[in-house]
Order: sequence, then C-alpha cells, then structure tokens
Amino acid sequence: MPPVNIYSAKQRWKLLLLFASLFIGAGSLWYTNNLVSDLSHEEKKKVHLWAQATQRIFESTPEQHELNFLFQVLENNTTIPAILTDENYHILFYRNIDSLKAIKPAYLLNLLNKMKRENPPIEIIIEGNKKNYCFYTDSLILKRLTIYPYVQLFIIIVFVIVSYFAFSASRRAEQNKVWVGLSRETAHQLGTPTSSLMAWIELLKEKDEHNELIIELDKDVKRLEIITERFSNIGSQPLLIHSNILPVIENVVGYMKNRIPGTVQLIFEKNEGDLYVPFNSNLFAWVIENIIKNAIDATGTNGVIRIIVESGRSVVNIDITDNGKGIARKDVKRVFKPGFTTKSRGWGLGLSLARRIIEEYHQGRIFVLRSEIGKGTTFRIVLPLKNSKA
Repeated sequence: MPPVNIYSAKQRWKLLLLFASLFIGAGSLWYTNNLVSDLSHEEKKKVHLWAQATQRIFESTPEQHELNFLFQVLENNTTIPAILTDENYHILFYRNIDSLKAIKPAYLLNLLNKMKRENPPIEIIIEGNKKNYCFYTDSLILKRLTIYPYVQLFIIIVFVIVSYFAFSASRRAEQNKVWVGLSRETAHQLGTPTSSLMAWIELLKEKDEHNELIIELDKDVKRLEIITERFSNIGSQPLLIHSNILPVIENVVGYMKNRIPGTVQLIFEKNEGDLYVPFNSNLFAWVIENIIKNAIDATGTNGVIRIIVESGRSVVNIDITDNGKGIARKDVKRVFKPGFTTKSRGWGLGLSLARRIIEEYHQGRIFVLRSEIGKGTTFRIVLPLKNSKA
C-alpha cells in the first residue's frame, strides 16, 4: 500500500479553505450588490417624486392642503443630493449639499457636471412651456453601501490569510513537538540494546580481536550509537564546534561505499585544503547520508554520485550531484516539505530533517541547485566558513 502524501493532503485542505472563503465572499458581494441596486432604484423613485412635487408647486392649481403636502414631500428628501436648474442649466436651487462647499460656484458646477454624467435629468414642465431640470446623484448612504461589499471582501481575504498563517504556524509547532518527542523516545529505545550490543562485542573481541566479522559488527554498533545521539539532539540546540569539515564527509563516503551496490560510483572531490566550519559533526553527517541515499534511489544500481566541496569568500559550498531521473519542476520547491515523497514507500521526512538541521541549527542553506528530468539533480549545502581553528 503506497504511503499517504501528507503534503498533498494539507494542500487540499488549504485549497478547500480558500475556495470556501471565496464562495462566501462572492455570495456576500452578490447579495450586497442586489441590495445596492434595490436601494438605488428606490432613490430614483424618490427623486422623481421630489421633481413632481416641485412641478406641482409651480402650477397655479394646487389647493392649500395639497400645497402643504407638496412642501412636505420636498422637505422629506434629506439624503439625496439634488440640483434644480433652468432650461439653460443655470442653478436655481440645491438640496442636501454641503453648504460650506456650495458657497463656491466652481464646486456646484463641478458637482452638476458629475450629476449629468451619472444620471439623466428629470424634466419639470412649468407654465409657459418652460422647463426646469432636476439633477441628482447617489446619497452618501448608497455610496457607502456600494463600497461596503468590497471592504467586506477585503476583510474576509485578510482574515483568511491571517487564519492560514496562524493555522500553519500552529501545525508547525505541533509537528515540532511530535518530532522532538518521537526523536527522544527513539533515542531512548535505541540506547538500551545498543549498550548491550557494545558489551557483547567487547566479549567477542577478547576471543578474536582481529576477526573481520567482529570488526564490521563493531562499526555498525558504533553507527547505532551515533544514530542514537543524533535523535537525542533533535529538539535541542546542538553544540557547534569549529572544525575541519572534510574528514566528516570522507567518513560518510567511506561508510556508504561499503553499504551500497558495487555498481554505484560514489566520488568525493575536494579541491581545497582544510575547511574549518562551525558545525555539529553527527547531525551534518546525517544530512550528507540522507542526500546520498536519495541520490542512490534516483540513480538505481548504475549511478554516479559526485560530492564537490568548494570555498568562497565567507561560505563553503557542498554540491552533491547524481545522474538520476531528476526532479520535476513543480516538485523542486516541495521536496523539503514534511510528508512529500515520490517513492512508493517512505514518510518523506529525510530532506525535511536535512533542511531543519542545516537552516535552523547551522544557520546555513540547502536547496536544489539544478535538476533536469532524465539527467540528474544537484543539491547544494551552504555553510558559513571559518578560516582558522577555534
């Protein structure tokens, strides 16, 4: 049964959260726009009623009680800005406009031109076939309501972004706790049988110290001891010692050569002298091993894996190159994510651990320098360089 891609599952949940938020925002926007449209229609009806009342007042026929009603209609328009002009567009009267601004004729003319662009005027026929025009614009309430759905959508988007990062941070903190607990429990479980094996090997050495089988067994037990120490270091700040990094890489290469298929070439090229770097040898060796193992999986049984170490002005670069199947461009940025794997088995934690060790513990960088399908991949590790022994 193939493993569950944890990274893909998390991505699906994040996408579902995004789509749900967009759906809620779009629904809210649609509903509010409908509400704005209805309110705009009602305001237009009120302006027409206001214009009709104005027209009736100009007529000579209204009785006193009707006249009182018409004046009441005019007074009840307290929200919709309106300007009354003659047929030559000279301003006769205005309503619901800031009186301090209306003192300036230029302001009223600009507002009138804006009203002309927004809505067609309402004709008011007065005696002698003369015409007045009623111009109007949306009320302040309607304008605010028009902007509101976009503000609401913006707030929803900000809320989703904040929730996303808070959720991610919470998950990372939870994962870190699980990793620390699992690592320390693993170290504890390995400790007892490793100590027992070391004691048995010492007894075997007393009988035949030069037996090749015992020598190799002793190497593997010491290896278990190193692995136990590595797990115990996860979750706490490891001690970094300024020392030469090249022997550590040589030891890893030598150990791996005896435990990989003979048809796989593992080549270590060092073009430099001693390179002193602040690092933890056990954890750094773990990173190199993880990348080499991934390279072996990528190349199969007839691969070539090359490790090149070069120093710059203030850093040392370690490039690990293979001639394997390469990494798809869409996966290059995801290879260091916890749970991401392209293999039929495995948890996808090796490269994630490698990045944690290099970037969090050693203040360095690890990334895919280049990769091409069918031609291979190069991982680069960058560490700060120390030019002299501490």
